[in-house]
Amino acid sequence: MAWFDPIVDRIRGRPPIVSVVPLRGIIGGLGPGRRTLNLDGLAPILEAAFRPKHVTAVALVINSPGGSPVQSDLIASRVRDLSAETRKPVVAFVEDLAASGGYWIACAADEIFVNPASIVGSIGVVTSGFGFVDAIEKLGIERRLYTAGTRKALLDPFSPEKEEDVAHLKTIHRELHALYIDWVRERRGDALKPDDEPEMFEGKFWTGQRGIELGLVDGPGEVRRTMRGRYGDKTRFRVLRQRRSLLGRFGIESRMGTVGSADLAAADWAAGLVTALDDRAHWARFGL
Repeated sequence: MAWFDPIVDRIRGRPPIVSVVPLRGIIGGLGPGRRTLNLDGLAPILEAAFRPKHVTAVALVINSPGGSPVQSDLIASRVRDLSAETRKPVVAFVEDLAASGGYWIACAADEIFVNPASIVGSIGVVTSGFGFVDAIEKLGIERRLYTAGTRKALLDPFSPEKEEDVAHLKTIHRELHALYIDWVRERRGDALKPDDEPEMFEGKFWTGQRGIELGLVDGPGEVRRTMRGRYGDKTRFRVLRQRRSLLGRFGIESRMGTVGSADLAAADWAAGLVTALDDRAHWARFGL
């Protein structure tokens, strides 16, 4: 049985092996040139981390401002499933940031360790955008929008905002927020400080040190030092990372199909710029 393997390994003189899975970046976003965390890309890496017989434990090294709640849940669920199937413990280590979806994934671990200066939390839901109604009017642009379904263009940025549309969006936010809170309570259990829960679930974020006090994380720690302190100085680490395709390594991937077309190349560049600005905004929210 998997839980017995580490004992057998020690008897036979085999060094403990810890699989390390770096989880760095935006979760689940789509866009030209954007490298993100999603289950499709991570599934084979997680399988490779958990399945080898002589792996003692799995460490998740997290540095993410969040992103898609769906991909956050899918990744976290896969981690829990693999941990249960292989009976291998999971330990999360937060680098600069595990916020929003990043913290959601961290909660899939049996323990969470941080640097005292890390940022953790942001247990909430946010939607942001812009309204261009006055801008297009001043520019003399006529908006033409045709739908089948009276609410199909809900929250269209070029149309006046409607109270009923905002109310509908806030209902979705409340439902997603409730799912997030239930997950944190399920995973963190008695570690959470009940008196601090109202503030904890407002969407605020904290330093790693304050996260320890709130029970959001378990203590200070760094992957190599902590795991060697637990399993011995001879512990070995096998790091598993997502790999880019050969074309992607040379920066060609996002330009495929645009050769010979200046218009398409310009559009690709513009889309990449928007993606980069959006990604930067995710990190900037936390002062990073």
